[in-house]
Amino acid sequence: MSKINIKIEGIPYQVEDGQTILEAAKACGYEIPSLCAFNHGECNSGSCRVCLVEVTGARGLVASCVYPVNEGMDIHIGSQKAVEARRHSVELLLSNHNKNCQQCDKNGNCELLHVANMTGARDDAFEGVHSETFLDQLAPGLVRDTSKCILCGRCVERCKNAHGLGILGFENRGFNTIVSPAENRSFADSPCIQCGQCVNVCPTGALMENSEIGKIDAAFRAGKHVIAQAAPAVRAALGEEFGYPIGTPVTGKMAAAMRRLGFERVYDVNFGADLTIMEEGTELLHRLTEGGVLPMITSCSPGWVNYAEYNYADLLPHLSTCKSPHQMQGAIIKAWWAQQNGIDPKDVFVVSVMPCVAKKFERSREQLKVDGLDDVDAVITTRELARMIRRNGIIFNRLPDEDWDQDIMGDYSGAGVIFGVTGGVMEAALRTVYYKLTGKEHDPIELTAVRGHDAGIREASIDINGTVVNVAIASGMKSAKVLLDEIREGTSKYQFIEIMGCPGGCINGGGQPYVRPALLPNEPDNILDIYKEKRAQALYSEDERQKVRQSHNNPQIIELYEKFLGEPNSHLSHKLLHTSYAGREGFNPVD
Repeated sequence: MSKINIKIEGIPYQVEDGQTILEAAKACGYEIPSLCAFNHGECNSGSCRVCLVEVTGARGLVASCVYPVNEGMDIHIGSQKAVEARRHSVELLLSNHNKNCQQCDKNGNCELLHVANMTGARDDAFEGVHSETFLDQLAPGLVRDTSKCILCGRCVERCKNAHGLGILGFENRGFNTIVSPAENRSFADSPCIQCGQCVNVCPTGALMENSEIGKIDAAFRAGKHVIAQAAPAVRAALGEEFGYPIGTPVTGKMAAAMRRLGFERVYDVNFGADLTIMEEGTELLHRLTEGGVLPMITSCSPGWVNYAEYNYADLLPHLSTCKSPHQMQGAIIKAWWAQQNGIDPKDVFVVSVMPCVAKKFERSREQLKVDGLDDVDAVITTRELARMIRRNGIIFNRLPDEDWDQDIMGDYSGAGVIFGVTGGVMEAALRTVYYKLTGKEHDPIELTAVRGHDAGIREASIDINGTVVNVAIASGMKSAKVLLDEIREGTSKYQFIEIMGCPGGCINGGGQPYVRPALLPNEPDNILDIYKEKRAQALYSEDERQKVRQSHNNPQIIELYEKFLGEPNSHLSHKLLHTSYAGREGFNPVD
């Protein structure tokens, strides 16, 4: 891209043609207060007016987030006119905000508070009537509090950009405008897939996960056997909550922290991922060899499953019947672990630490009960785990690196680790399917053709003993829709498809730490473009370090089948590890 000449505060700079003033100023070493998701491509209407600057010759002040630079432009960020205008813009936002910062879970990550501090805004500069507010806590995964909403529209755009959905929009007009599902319905009364991507981009606490920390506290008080299990993507991001660079794996410290929180056992859901591959790989082989419904589609991502039930009920037979890894592992804990330890399953309370908000909805599904008991009793996000660690006074950075409990499900393979990345489930499954069909391991172990961290569609063809298996990978429902429409039209060429609800997979789940460039001064300016890649590499590097890298070679998985389950897809396996789905085109309102 060509360079052009501009001035900022009278100092000449050369910047990229086509940049906005906000982007160009950042490149030149200036931080203009802004409520934009920098480089996310969302919230680009300039409506909040927080980033106003003065441009010589322009008619008044301009919003730097949408105003492009041009040759010879003379920009003034620190003029009295611009400084006062930015402060007043923030003060107007604060005038209709509840300002209950101490009780807000987004305290420390609030962009409104950040720009208020930058601009010197006073919360009492403008007093007047507040607009009517609404609090929606009915959905298992999400909470919406309009008293904290600043109407920036970032959540609206993220829902469209990631999924092609329009669950959120602007309702009413003028002073009464709110952001909500249609007709101000609850998330529980709309076809929201509860992925939490809207939470990730909300600059305030207007959108949050529905916390289940209180349920865990109650289980401890009741004397339950409280067991914790953590998903692979959590280790790739939890460190960010405690000042580690993005992409730093903190597996050992995470296990140590969970143990100090009082959990009786701490397990890695990678074991459940290995178990999923054994069941799902066997299911795929049956479908390939016995004429089952193809293509088979993975069912690990609850956001994707929600989307399918709402929008593609006719394609539900294509989904694998396998539960997701943490649900499988929860069922095994309540069945086999409880049996081995002489404990009534009713006294076992399983907590899953997930990068995902939709897992909160998933765990409440009636189809995921076994003998009337939930597989998993509570789900907390990576962010909620960090809150518990801080609440308990644990200095995370000083923790030793400890291992997971090893009694019956401590071992895991590298294949289980990469479940957290888009394409990871596919790669893990193919490693095992290849072995089952050929009797030998795939060489090289890595199937790089299915790897990638961005949303979109990737495809590959794997030759397994003369049988060519065509596969595809998609993350984000906007991409998945293309593959689903091909199946519906009868033009799909694939036998196996992996779909992840969140763009990039679980590493970018709706429960992961927020990526706020303005609050991450030690990260590169383009961190929003590369953070998924950094988190993904944390998981791929752990895969490479494992001695066992295929699910079927996990010794504790082998032992589980020999001593308890019998074989993959057995009658007991189906009872504990498989489920069913139902269309929800005419979803029912919340009672």
